[in-house]
Amino acid sequence: MMTANMSNFCKLLFATLLLLFVLLPRSSTAQQKIRFSNKPVEITRWIHEAFAKGKIPPFSFELDGKESSDFIKSWDYSFEKRVSTEVNVVRYRITYESKQAGLRIDCEVEGYTDYDAVKWLLHFTNLQDEDSKVISQVKVINVDFEYACSGDFILHTADGNHISKADFHPRSLVMNSGEEHHFFPEGGRSSETSFPFFNIESPANQGVVFAIGWSGTWISDFVKKTDSTFSFNSGMKRFESYLKSNETFRTPSMCLLFWNAENRMEGHNKFRRFVLAHQSRKINGKFAAYPLSSGFNYHDPEPCTEYSCLTEDYAIAMIRRYTQFGLIPEVYWLDAGWYSGAANFEQGQTWANTVGNWTVDTTRFPRGLKPIAEEAHKVGAKFMVWFEPERVIEGTQWAREHPEWMLRHGEGDWLLFDLGNKDARKWMTRKIIDLIRDNGIDYYRQDFNMRPDVYWEANDEPGRVGMKEVRHIEGLYAFWDDLLTEFPNLLIDNCASGGRRLDMETIPRSAPLWRSDYYHYDDPDGYQGHTYGLNFFLPLHGTGILQTDRYSFRSSMSSALIYNWKITDKNVSYIDMQNCLKEFASVRPYYYEDYYPLVGIEDLTRDNIWIAYQLHRPTDESGIIVAFRREKSPDNRLTVKLGGLKKDGNYLITSMDDESFKCFKSSKELNEGFDLMIEEPRGSLLLKYSIVK
Repeated sequence: MMTANMSNFCKLLFATLLLLFVLLPRSSTAQQKIRFSNKPVEITRWIHEAFAKGKIPPFSFELDGKESSDFIKSWDYSFEKRVSTEVNVVRYRITYESKQAGLRIDCEVEGYTDYDAVKWLLHFTNLQDEDSKVISQVKVINVDFEYACSGDFILHTADGNHISKADFHPRSLVMNSGEEHHFFPEGGRSSETSFPFFNIESPANQGVVFAIGWSGTWISDFVKKTDSTFSFNSGMKRFESYLKSNETFRTPSMCLLFWNAENRMEGHNKFRRFVLAHQSRKINGKFAAYPLSSGFNYHDPEPCTEYSCLTEDYAIAMIRRYTQFGLIPEVYWLDAGWYSGAANFEQGQTWANTVGNWTVDTTRFPRGLKPIAEEAHKVGAKFMVWFEPERVIEGTQWAREHPEWMLRHGEGDWLLFDLGNKDARKWMTRKIIDLIRDNGIDYYRQDFNMRPDVYWEANDEPGRVGMKEVRHIEGLYAFWDDLLTEFPNLLIDNCASGGRRLDMETIPRSAPLWRSDYYHYDDPDGYQGHTYGLNFFLPLHGTGILQTDRYSFRSSMSSALIYNWKITDKNVSYIDMQNCLKEFASVRPYYYEDYYPLVGIEDLTRDNIWIAYQLHRPTDESGIIVAFRREKSPDNRLTVKLGGLKKDGNYLITSMDDESFKCFKSSKELNEGFDLMIEEPRGSLLLKYSIVK
């Protein structure tokens, strides 16, 4: 017989347990656990162990509401080594198949033995003659990571693009036990507001860089489970669909890079080198550097927008004028406004509301764009042209010719070209290929100034949530891959309102030469912060420059650059322009090397601070230091500690501002504290150093 006190105690116990059940973090699916010793990861062995037969794989999903961990170990399994033509790359296909479920999952895996990195994605295929059961909660990774030491786990990432001064602002947070950290982009573009690159620093002087490959809406969740364990899962934010008979779809890709070091920057730099070695565009087997570019007197006169008033004669004259003053870029860049209708200002038309008219404006360019390309080629430059084929305005040529290929949302006149329709995608591919070939275009620039997620959601078939997004992203990759196959020397500039579609699937195919539309604010302090944050993960990116003073020009320096100087303006000096380009040529190679931030990651948007960073080339122990004292900074001195230097080395330091400046410092002195001096606010400093042998 239960007494009243015992009954109350049981009720209290039950309520407490229920509360704990609700509040404590928990995974929807049993996870694989990966345990780390203090030794570096041997990547081939890691792949075999992570995807071993009879083991829960490092991914998960639900089928008809049932968790994959409950059944996948009983599915038929195969592990196949595949041919790899790339040095230090191993390839595998791991297959899980169930005749009863009528489903096959092919996991394509690549291991990079020289960088301790692995990358994989999944393909789901319905093997039945009827619709499959519903597939949902697909996590391309769902893993616990356990380390030999206990302590703090620190999550390092960056903001995505907001078109703001804080774009790509670096962020670090100490993970508290049980606290969940959710990350996902907004609007359907992969780096809008959130950034799909993370570096987890463990208490064991080890870490993992996670890089997500999905140019739509991904989601990632981190949880510190114990003082030695954290979990990570990631996939599409929105997917719950059946597959039709014999239908296949792909998932996001996942990349992991393992590092062992006391300083987490060694992990960041290892990832930067990995990106350059294995995840960047190659032409004839060699790394393809993204260019130094220039335009054609951007955006003038009023009411012209972008290049909507440019003509063939004027463009050719501008190339000759740049040549006259020794300012020849590697690429001449023709941006928006070259197509039909973009100059009809009397009818309210601009570059922005005529996309979909993908024919050259023959009034301004009677012979097409090829004469401009030929003039650029005469002086040794390439020719790049802007396109925005995914956004189509109602009433334009493409919308009229193929309304069945346009996805609509609400009553607006912006349409989304259905890249998920194979016939539509192949037609568009041929149109763009013809424009590239007929006009002598060397490099292709693709913009994307809309949020596609609401279009995908509005056009999903019943019971197939997320499938429009899947097909669009698959179509985007196929489109770019077809262009790169058709034109082996092509480079693709990836712009989506500036830097809003950066992820592990776009960076091998493209690079962001225009990383943020914040450029239009002409704010050098913002450009400094963008460089500072992006360099933690990505070595390839660029922005524009309007000014020639050292502070402004150096604020825009990166591995790529576009100068939009008004060569027709009597108030600017072409000699200053020449000096800027000479300086850039001398330091530009260092932007492909190791990166070390020299100030913290607190609010970098303030105007009363210094920004400073170092780029170090380990192969010859040389490098540069770039520093800025902002307008309201009260301090004329900053003490920095350099990274990456050779132990017991001695270094010669020289200044790009003062030829008479020269000093010798030991690596010990430079590691412990080196003073930078900028006497005046809104000043900059550019130092070079090299080891003394």
